[in-house]
Amino acid sequence: MNTLNAEKRDMKVKAKKLRQEGYIIGNLFGKDIENSIPLKLDSHDTTMFLKDHKKGAHITLNIDGNNTEAMIKEINYNALKKDIEFINFQQLVANEKINAAAPVVLLNEGSVQNGIVEQSLSEIEYEAYPADLVESVEIDLANYKAGDLIHVEDLDIAKNEKISLITSPDTIVVNIAEPEAAPDEDEEEE
Repeated sequence: MNTLNAEKRDMKVKAKKLRQEGYIIGNLFGKDIENSIPLKLDSHDTTMFLKDHKKGAHITLNIDGNNTEAMIKEINYNALKKDIEFINFQQLVANEKINAAAPVVLLNEGSVQNGIVEQSLSEIEYEAYPADLVESVEIDLANYKAGDLIHVEDLDIAKNEKISLITSPDTIVVNIAEPEAAPDEDEEEE
């Protein structure tokens, strides 16, 4: 299910009070929206929804019974409680490109032979039409070994003609580093 339910928020009610009542506050903005639409979302439902839909996800936002195509633009967390405090959504228009970011997901890290996985980039920024949005960029590390480098240009997202990269293609995403050798016992005594 790709639909998240929300209600228009009454700005007379403080955000702190809404959070105490079990809501997450949010905002929907877009080219066709004059200011923005303040929202409140059920905390439990939204938290469960965000387990499968991350920043950059293309979703349907049901606001008081009206569906709007949107992208999760930003999620702000409370650093101490790890709770979601605020979510920004961007309204999607079919014939208009938008800036987006796809999180980098590493698969099979444990199968890297004789190397240490160092991830340098957590998301890749790009521009695309709503129909071409990418939920995530998965990198299968099963066939990589120590000394290998993975650049943005090596990934499928860079080869997709419907996507214009914002992140530089020569940026290193993952480095499979050589493990440092432990010093010999003779060297330690010196």
